Amino acid sequence: MTATDDAAEGTTEDTAKSAPGPAAAAASAAAAAPVSAGTPHISAAPGDFAPLVLMPGDPRRARRIAETVLDDARLVTEVRGILGYTGTYRGVPMSVLASGMGIPSMSIYATELFRHYGVRRIVRVGTAGALPTSVALRDVVIASAAHTDSSVSRLLVDGVTLSLAASYRPLRAAVDAADAEAEAEAPGAPSGPRRPAVHIGPVFSSDHFYLDRPAALDALERRGTLAVEMEAAGLYAVAAAEGGEALAVLTVSDHVRTGEALSAADRETGFDRTVRIAAAALSADG
Repeated sequence: MTATDDAAEGTTEDTAKSAPGPAAAAASAAAAAPVSAGTPHISAAPGDFAPLVLMPGDPRRARRIAETVLDDARLVTEVRGILGYTGTYRGVPMSVLASGMGIPSMSIYATELFRHYGVRRIVRVGTAGALPTSVALRDVVIASAAHTDSSVSRLLVDGVTLSLAASYRPLRAAVDAADAEAEAEAPGAPSGPRRPAVHIGPVFSSDHFYLDRPAALDALERRGTLAVEMEAAGLYAVAAAEGGEALAVLTVSDHVRTGEALSAADRETGFDRTVRIAAAALSADG
């Protein structure tokens, strides 16, 4: 099993609190009010975040994206070492903020971005462990949905287990961007090692990094699950609760079945393609 990036604190209760309740009309207006001096977890001022946010787990990866992908990026928050930057991507205002590891931490930061900073679309960029042999190291997985063993899918609506799915517009834009890259590479492509592929389908967002459950993974694979990670379900749940849009685009960094794994250097090289697809999904019109 794999997981992404550095840990940060939080509880799934943050996502539960974000769900509309009986007094939603009055509560949502107050909850959506912009912050004047940051939140307990984000020190950015109102207007510091763009409406479009890339969200890796690792703060160091957030810094790398700011330095190599965004133009004119400036640091807007660094509470608890969780780094956030705002700049532009091909002339479009865009931010990047680390989420930390796991659904609770992702839920905190995504909720605060949607609710207090006017963010309208978040795309998680991270790593995942492949399940089927048809998915290989360096491949990209675009997560159309996220299964989970977390209670997050049952907390938002009493008595209901929600389907946690990506938003259509960024999902479609990511698929289109991946297809465009594949078409650009095709003419005159040299024969040789297999080129990394792009897969679209569900992932499994696990609440447990070390828990060994081979039967569960076998059952998930039989039902079409492509990879294992730890954050997408939390992001999709928060987006549903807050009225935002969300997607996860993941680099396959290791394989659950074979035990293969990329080196740290290879992870970063493979990660560049994932970020390009994610940025295209973020900046898509519609």
